[in-house]
Amino acid sequence: MDRIMASGKRKAAVARAVLTEGTGKVLINKKDYRTLQLFDKLKLSEPLKIAEKILGKINFDVTISVRGGGEKGQIEAARLALAKAIVDFSKSEKLRETFMAYDRNLLIADVRRKEAYKPGDSKARSKRQSSKR
Repeated sequence: MDRIMASGKRKAAVARAVLTEGTGKVLINKKDYRTLQLFDKLKLSEPLKIAEKILGKINFDVTISVRGGGEKGQIEAARLALAKAIVDFSKSEKLRETFMAYDRNLLIADVRRKEAYKPGDSKARSKRQSSKR
C-alpha cells in the first residue's frame, strides 16, 4: 500500500498530509473537510477538483493534521500539504503545471512571517511618539 507524506506551512501553522490509496475521503484534524465553513471548504476543495479534472477518478484518502497559527493560516497550510501530496502520489507533470498555472501557492509555500518586535517598542514598526513642547 502506497503512503505519501507531505507538509505545508503558512505563517505559524504547520500541516502534515498523509495520502493513502482509498475512496476519496479527506479528513482535516479528524473531521471531514466538508464540515468546515464555506470558504475554507472551497479553498481545500480546489486542489481536489483540479486533480479530478486531470487524473479522472480520485482513488486516495487524505488525512491532514494541522497545528499552530490561526484558522485561515491552518487552511492555507493544509491546502499546500494536500496539493503537494496529490502531485507526489500521481507523479503527473501535467498536474503540477496546472496547479502552478492556477495558483502558485498550491505548491510553493508563502515564506512571509511576522516581523520581530524592536527593543523598547510596542510593535515591529511603530515608534514612540514624542511631542517637542
